Amino acid sequence: MHAPDLRTLTIVPPQGPLRGRVMPPGSKSITNRALLVAGLATGTSRLSGALKSDDTRYMAQALRAMGVNVDEPDDTTFVVTGDGRLRAPAAPLFLGNAGTATRFLTAAAALVEGAVVIDGDEHMRKRPIAPLVAALASLGVVVEAPSGCPPVTVAGRGAFPAGRVEIDGGLSSQYVSALLMAAACGEGPVEIALTGSEIGARGYIDLTLASMRAFGADVEQTDAATWRVRPTGYRASDLLIEPDASAATYLWAAEVLTGGAIDLGVAADAFTQPDARAYAHIAAFPHLPAVIDGAQMQDAVPTLAVLAAFNATPVRFTGIANLRVKECDRVAALAQGLCRIRPGLGTEEGDDLLVASDPTLAGQRLPAEIDSFADHRIAMSFALAGLRIAGITILDPACVGKTYPGYWRALASLGVRYEGEAP
Repeated sequence: MHAPDLRTLTIVPPQGPLRGRVMPPGSKSITNRALLVAGLATGTSRLSGALKSDDTRYMAQALRAMGVNVDEPDDTTFVVTGDGRLRAPAAPLFLGNAGTATRFLTAAAALVEGAVVIDGDEHMRKRPIAPLVAALASLGVVVEAPSGCPPVTVAGRGAFPAGRVEIDGGLSSQYVSALLMAAACGEGPVEIALTGSEIGARGYIDLTLASMRAFGADVEQTDAATWRVRPTGYRASDLLIEPDASAATYLWAAEVLTGGAIDLGVAADAFTQPDARAYAHIAAFPHLPAVIDGAQMQDAVPTLAVLAAFNATPVRFTGIANLRVKECDRVAALAQGLCRIRPGLGTEEGDDLLVASDPTLAGQRLPAEIDSFADHRIAMSFALAGLRIAGITILDPACVGKTYPGYWRALASLGVRYEGEAP
């Protein structure tokens, strides 16, 4: 069951442990990086094990609109053919609420000879992009985003300017990744420097560098806050994309919550994505640490927060201010959803989230409608609460299509049942 046309989905707690094999989909983060650099490369690249979801579909459609040939021979493969150039699209690029596609293509649009408008849905139009716009403007790129959020208009001149650019990566590492990937197609060397030491989820920069190097880029980290990218362009390559670590966190949590055994087909220590760090915490359940710093595994925080509701002792989540500018304000959404289950279960304290853990919640019937705020991670994480509490209803369950279209089917394959309401 994938719930594409259900307004609500109520999880029926399973009567026993969840057991079986579920392979998570391909990594969203790696897929969208690989799509872009393959689109900027000369020749034909084959991306295997890729994620097919809303976010990656928007990226693929945008590349097609800019003259790149993107074929999809099967459910997990993209075949990308380009000549090293991007053309001006005939219409604005609509990218839904795909943050990676929006940030990455804003920088890549400088490579186009002509105007590119990058836009998104109502949620994307609230997500900040001003630091990236300011950085591009400092290089001489003509770029406008009057609201500080999309839509963004870029007047490209066919190449990425050479020189030094400083960027504030505190809100999102995606700004830095966007500059890095575009810089390989520069008119000359580009030096990218952080204005401060703070950066959202630094591990994602490592994913970006790995993707760039897989397609022939020459990039060097000269110190903890500076990278130098040489103007090599990209060459076509074949890439096998690893499974999505953020998606894996839901399955790891489902396993420990139900005392089950779920085979993901890949060991936790085989992931290169930052969210895999959450495994160590999940494996410690029901004895999560009193304080969890989520700064470097931000997309895993919703999973850990819902798991913490059943922990033996309370858990405080710190370093999560950036979660307020994701698909929704995730700090507020998590606190609200937890309090729908039991008043006081989740509390915002500044930008921290305090979860007042209560192991006795398991086995109770506590009817609660969880507003997903159209955020895939809120929907998927609160589904975990429904594995142990009867009456948990997820609003807008189809929003999981953003990164994990098969999520509801995956849980069902392990024995989870649902009650749904058709529109």
